[in-house]
Amino acid sequence: MTAAATGVAEHAFALFLGLQRQARQAAGPEQLAYNMVNDGQTLFGFRHAALLIAGKVRALTGISVVEAHAPFVAFVERAAHTLQAAGVAAQAGAVDPTMLDSQAQADWRSLSAAHAFWLPLLDRQGKVFGGLWLARDQAFNPAEQALLNQLGETYAHAWLALGPAKPWRLRWPRRRLLVALGMSLLVLLVPVRQSVLAPAEVVPRAGRVVAAPLDGVIAEFLVKPNQTVAVGDLLVRFDATTLKAQVDVAERALGVAEAELKASTQRAFSDAESNARLDLLAARVEQKRAELDYARQLLGRSEIRAERAGIAVFADAERWTGKPVQTGERLMQLADPQQAELRLELPVGDAIALQPGAEVALFLDSDPLHRHGARLERAAYEAQATAAGQLAYRLDAGFDEAPPRIGLRGTAKVYGERAPLVYYLLRRPLAALRQGLGL
Repeated sequence: MTAAATGVAEHAFALFLGLQRQARQAAGPEQLAYNMVNDGQTLFGFRHAALLIAGKVRALTGISVVEAHAPFVAFVERAAHTLQAAGVAAQAGAVDPTMLDSQAQADWRSLSAAHAFWLPLLDRQGKVFGGLWLARDQAFNPAEQALLNQLGETYAHAWLALGPAKPWRLRWPRRRLLVALGMSLLVLLVPVRQSVLAPAEVVPRAGRVVAAPLDGVIAEFLVKPNQTVAVGDLLVRFDATTLKAQVDVAERALGVAEAELKASTQRAFSDAESNARLDLLAARVEQKRAELDYARQLLGRSEIRAERAGIAVFADAERWTGKPVQTGERLMQLADPQQAELRLELPVGDAIALQPGAEVALFLDSDPLHRHGARLERAAYEAQATAAGQLAYRLDAGFDEAPPRIGLRGTAKVYGERAPLVYYLLRRPLAALRQGLGL
């Protein structure tokens, strides 16, 4: 009898060592979970086992895929939650059915075996992160419970070794986390300069606008973009065919009116009726002379000449040639290349409080590594639609040093007043939240 009992104990101990070896040799959490709910049947003879991690069933005996809404799964998770709420989840031992509610007891009788053993899985701090629900028809004797306790420590160690490590910030002590949180709040309160980005263009300062002096068709553009011109240089020539015809017609009408006046003057000495018409014919002559003068003025306006020296600022001469224009339509601008300013289009959504004299930094698209300094001079109070179709405020800034070439474009950074870093980071989200919620 002693030899037989010794042989049984040796066999059970060998099976126990085999379970520990299989746990240490598991290639991953899935394989370890399978071993935990299946391999111990030979030694402990349980009918079924369930592995719970963080309150959720991860593996079941003889089941390859766990159905989250299965009745048995729901029962085991509810029972484990009850043990956790009762404060006994960290203690290994037989589960007392009276601890469960009536519904859980009914599910136990219909879904599980008569006796259940709860084997908790503890981390290095002694906190429960999971457990094994083992159920069979006979109660677990003290020897089996001792082996299960040892096996539970092996399973917990293996699971922690195979599972993903917690982020370093979660492993920090609470005091260090509080210090880091306090420092972060202090950093968020540090005042920083607000700044916004806006598209910008170098434009002439106090340039002379050249507009169409009459309604007509442009026949020829005699200058090129950025060409230097002097006072009196011919810039644009309109199609003068109609204007010349109007001058010719006006000259002939004036000649007819003068002839009628001369004839009536000669007959006035003998004809009272002719004498009475002299005033009317004289007024008609003055009318025709005024019409001729006006036609000649229009003909003279068909050629536009430079009224000041500078460079011709416009986009493309081909775009204007042959195009009908109306009186007052802008054709170009004459500007001094040494006098330029910066024009910005600040979108409404990016607008911040800006004061005259605010610092502006321009980075040209053609030279993004070179910074051009400027100072804000004017800011529009009303937003207008830009060429891109969005509302923007117009800002004008003067350069601190020699300005870049007129017509260059880039991105300008405008600096505003100082504000806490948290406001600088959350200004746009807060504005969007207020617009969305109407607060």
